[in-house]
Amino acid sequence: MRSGWRVGSLFDIPLFIDPSWLGVLVLIAIPRGLLWQANFPQWGAALAYSMGVVMALLLFSSVVLHELGHSLVAKAQGIKVSSITLFLFGGIASIEQESKTPGKAFQVAIAGPAVSLVLALLLGAVAYAIPDPTNAINVLAVNLALTNLILALFNLIPGLPLDGGQVLKAAIWKITGSRFKGIHWAARTGKILGWLAVLWGASSFVRGDFSGLWIAFLGWFGIRNATSYDRMTDLQETLLQINAGEAMTRDFRVVDADMSLRQFADAYLLETDRPTVYFAASDGRYRGMVSANDLQMVERSEWETQTLHRIVKPLTSIPTVREATSLVDVIQLLESQELKRITVLSPADAVAGIIDRGDVVRALTKKVNIPLSDALIKQIKEEGVYPPGFQLGAIAQAAAEAGQN
Repeated sequence: MRSGWRVGSLFDIPLFIDPSWLGVLVLIAIPRGLLWQANFPQWGAALAYSMGVVMALLLFSSVVLHELGHSLVAKAQGIKVSSITLFLFGGIASIEQESKTPGKAFQVAIAGPAVSLVLALLLGAVAYAIPDPTNAINVLAVNLALTNLILALFNLIPGLPLDGGQVLKAAIWKITGSRFKGIHWAARTGKILGWLAVLWGASSFVRGDFSGLWIAFLGWFGIRNATSYDRMTDLQETLLQINAGEAMTRDFRVVDADMSLRQFADAYLLETDRPTVYFAASDGRYRGMVSANDLQMVERSEWETQTLHRIVKPLTSIPTVREATSLVDVIQLLESQELKRITVLSPADAVAGIIDRGDVVRALTKKVNIPLSDALIKQIKEEGVYPPGFQLGAIAQAAAEAGQN
């Protein structure tokens, strides 16, 4: 669920404000008002503080335009942008998927800083046109021009999650041909720069510079987000390496297709710890899947005379994958068709196993050494949904796109 308040939309892109951004506005408006009241006493308190508020609001607009630059270029590439959100550290455009090529990824990444640089130039021109350094418009234009220049240059620092990190990712992707390598290198650079910021900020704070806390906080934020990029990429790479045969289970039972419906019900459905999936076979061949629910479609008076052939679903009519099928494709099939589970077939078209979301999560977390309890796996199997914050559908989609490039 998206946090923050929706305040409108731009080019059909919803605009949200996180509550933390309100604190940023106050921290800009009041200090600026105090500074300008002291430096320009002829303005008076009312004008000084009013200009502080205007400065904060125009900075708000500058950040929105920066993120809109990313968003419009992404939309021009046919990529959906679900929202723009302003929060404590600036803004973020929620772009649904990666660009198809490193060149297009570079275009999306550089668009935001380019907008900020253009704004800096335009505001600088306004300040140049009004040369009086005590004029309120001149002061406002100079401050906003410098702020947009800093915003552009700061975002061009070559480490994720900054725009410069996205540019670096695109460059390495272009050189190596691997999007994954691009993300890993840009994330590592982001973590190194983040730690440098933390150390610098902490040492500045020790020396009495309280702004060091803010620098350290920015560094910590960068480390956390760069680490998140790295881990997400690890998950995507791992998904592409695991196949259905490695993740499937044999939590099913094979029954005789020639037995009567009554025999099937009495022999298997009364068991307290019975499997939920049955496959019927006869003459050495799998005939298909049997669902206990399908018994309800046959009158009980016919259960004695009708066999499982009556309700069996042929393997050709149920969702199946091969043992060699990538786990990414399995996940996409589960999500696109809203399936509870999928049957896995061997090269000889025999039933090799079944796979559901719990099996997917267990195989993936085991591969990347993430501990997960059996109780949680069982819950995923029963409910048929991934845990909150672990939406493998979106991760698999990104992995599939990366694997194609």
